[in-house]
Amino acid sequence: MSELADSVPTLAGVGLLMALTVAVLLPFRAPHAFAPVLAVLRGAVQLAAISFILGGVITSPGWVAVALLVMFAVAVVSATRRLGWSWPHLAVVGGSMALGIAATLLIIFGTGAVGFTPRYALAVGGIVIGNAMTVAVLAGRRFAESVHGQWEVVEGWLALGASPRQATLDLARRSVYAALIPATDQTKTTGLVTLPGAFVGAIFGGLSPLEAGRFQMVVLAAIMAAGSLTAVMVIAQLAPVRVRPALPR
Repeated sequence: MSELADSVPTLAGVGLLMALTVAVLLPFRAPHAFAPVLAVLRGAVQLAAISFILGGVITSPGWVAVALLVMFAVAVVSATRRLGWSWPHLAVVGGSMALGIAATLLIIFGTGAVGFTPRYALAVGGIVIGNAMTVAVLAGRRFAESVHGQWEVVEGWLALGASPRQATLDLARRSVYAALIPATDQTKTTGLVTLPGAFVGAIFGGLSPLEAGRFQMVVLAAIMAAGSLTAVMVIAQLAPVRVRPALPR
């Protein structure tokens, strides 16, 4: 009963925040005004489930590996849907994210920057997977929108004899840059504008501020590395276009 009573303020606060979100978006007639609220509800259910599950498996290397694989699979499917579902897109997103995530985690744990324990593997792996998914979506959508909007320019280059890759090279490079802007800004403003979740969580977990800061720097560098590899690989495979791409929904 005490745990239920302790959760009442949390439920009240979340409920009011969700009501505020709808109260802002609905009068403005923004498309899918209830989507953020539904996302919060879905996230709450998923967090409750994962908290219950991880409570019993967080010390087991095998189960942590399974949890990371499930996270990766869900991330790949979610990113592919955002880019327009197709099996080729699934292969592009999955392969690109796998390369970026694997290379990043290999460096982190191979150098000993973070101890290779189930707890840290789950924490760092989950963060890197989530950010790689976001970068893949941003890069792919930005590229498709850019090529669609400037198709006359791309078509002109193709007519002049440029290869499909050459015709979209500038747009591809700009798409990679745009996809990394959120992670870059987050890294530049860490400690000045925001206190990242990994830093705060590490302090709440008992680490000193110095150790928490060291852990956060590893996480930020991992996000940038995995994001860069993912974005470049996604765009490198999407860039050779011969027909005008459809706008992602």
